This record gives sequence, C-alpha cells and structure tokens, in this order.
Amino acid sequence: MEKIKKIAVLTSGGDSPGMNAAIRSVVRTCAFYKIASVGIYRGYQGMIEGDFINLNARSVNNIINKGGTILKSARSTEFRTEEGRRKAYKHLKENEIDALVVIGGDGSFTGGVVFNQEFNFPIVGIPGTIDNDIYGTTHTLGFDTALNTAVEAIDKIRDTASSHNRLFFVEVMGRDAGFIALNAGVGAGAEEILIPEEDLGLDRMLDSLKASRKSGKSSSIVVVAEGDKTGKNVFELADYVEKNLPEYDVRVSVLGHMQRGGSPSCFDRVLASRLGVKAVELLLEGKTNLMVGLVNNKIKPTDLEKAIKGHHKIDTELLRVSDIMST
Repeated sequence: MEKIKKIAVLTSGGDSPGMNAAIRSVVRTCAFYKIASVGIYRGYQGMIEGDFINLNARSVNNIINKGGTILKSARSTEFRTEEGRRKAYKHLKENEIDALVVIGGDGSFTGGVVFNQEFNFPIVGIPGTIDNDIYGTTHTLGFDTALNTAVEAIDKIRDTASSHNRLFFVEVMGRDAGFIALNAGVGAGAEEILIPEEDLGLDRMLDSLKASRKSGKSSSIVVVAEGDKTGKNVFELADYVEKNLPEYDVRVSVLGHMQRGGSPSCFDRVLASRLGVKAVELLLEGKTNLMVGLVNNKIKPTDLEKAIKGHHKIDTELLRVSDIMST
C-alpha cells in the first residue's frame, strides 16, 4: 500500500448522536499526523457526485456537542451499481484521496466492503447507529444517548401513568434488535419489556399485567421495541389488552425519531473520539477492511465482513434482571 497522504470521511445511513464527534476525531487525528483530510457530503451519493470539502482542525470546532451529522447522510441506490461505484472511485482518485473512513451501520459497511474488493481502496468503518446491533463492539455511537433520551421520556410518561392509573405502551426504536427497549426498560423500571429476540406471546403479557395489578400496582409501563413480534404493532397490542383487561385505561406513546436527535452523551463523545483516532491510525499502518469497536473497554479492530455478518446478542442476564425487577 502506498503511503497515505489524504483521508476522506463520510457518514451514511441513519444519523446518530456522536457522528459529529467522530468526524472531529478523524479530522484532528489527520492533522496530528500531518496528513490532509476531506469531508464527503451525503454519504456514498456525495462520493459519486464528487461533493467534497477540504477539512482541517479548525473546520471541526464546536461540533463535538452537536447531534446529527454536519456532513449529512443519504441513501444511494446508484452506489449499489458497478457504474456508480466506478464514478465514486474516479472522484476519489481525482482528488488524490488515499483512504476512507465510513461512519454508519451494517448497510454502510456492506457498501464499503464491496468498494474495497472492487478497487482495493483502503477503508475502515466506525459503527454509528442507535440500535447497537453491530457485531464487534459493545456500544455503537449514539446508543448511549438514545438510551438516555428514551429513559427521560419514559420517566415523564410514568408521571402521567401514575396520576391517572393508566397502562402505557411506549414504543422505542429497534426494528431488528431490542437493545434500546431492554436497557431503557430496566433503567426506567418498566413492568414489561417486549423485544424481537424474545417473543413472550400475548397470553404471558396478559398474565404479567394481571399479576402486576394483583400485587397493588395501579399503573404500568410496557416498553416495546418497534420490531417486537408479540402483535402486528403497538396499537394492536393496546387494543388487545383493552379488550381482555377492561380495568386498564390504556394509552400508547411512540417515541420515534426523537431518539436519534439531541446532543450526544459524554460516553458517546469519548467513544467517538477514541474510535476516530484508532480508525486513522489503522489506515496509516496499512490496514484495511476493518471496523473499530469497543471490546472490554479497549478499542479493537474487527474484520468488516465479520462485523456485518456476525450477530450482537442480547444480554440474557439483563433479561433475567428485568424479570426480577418487574415483580
């Protein structure tokens, strides 16, 4: 591999708090090692269109505390074609860019792997997704912030539930993974937590709610991951409970995209800073097709294909804790 003199960074897929902190870290690490850095707007689509901006240490002032991504993010169907990827490669070479840092989730990493295979172009990934569903890291960027946002919202809903003796179904993000629901549910003291990995079934949910009622609880919170399979959706769940447990006054609250926004937590800012440094250093060492992640509180690389194909499993111990706490 030739000596790397210029590194580009892009954000792709859904935004997550901490992406800006990671951009800052990549750019300032490049400045520390006296190499140039470039920002690519709108992910892979911006790479295809040559939408680049030169960055330096001062370009990324005061962004560590900002949510979203200053480089924007966009889906790119064109990048899925060989012709689109060839256009992207041409723009990178024309701008004398030698390596790429991709901040995103498994879809973004899949694009990076294909691009690396076709053009032997050095790539390192930084996991940025609130879902925390990437193999090779205990925490993805934005997960901790999304958790804090969800817990704060559930705490406020709890006040209303208690005041009116209501049962609230609170839907959090997590189409394929229940990390947010499980952790936020335990942190907010939910009576039930419904996640895609554990299909409790409607009968068990009813039995649990009946037991809560018998034990003297006048209000309850059920945290539901959006991908949970107990019912078709959270509104169907609420209707089912109302029909079978008419003593409950049932309400639904969908937290939605508010979980993606907001200023990143201190944990996400520190993690982003550590991941950005390691990503650049790996590229300078001549390494490629890797993702940097947090393992046993150390920043470690994982093969990018393994990060995509591997499965980050739910903590079964936390499920057990949840069952005990809901007594």
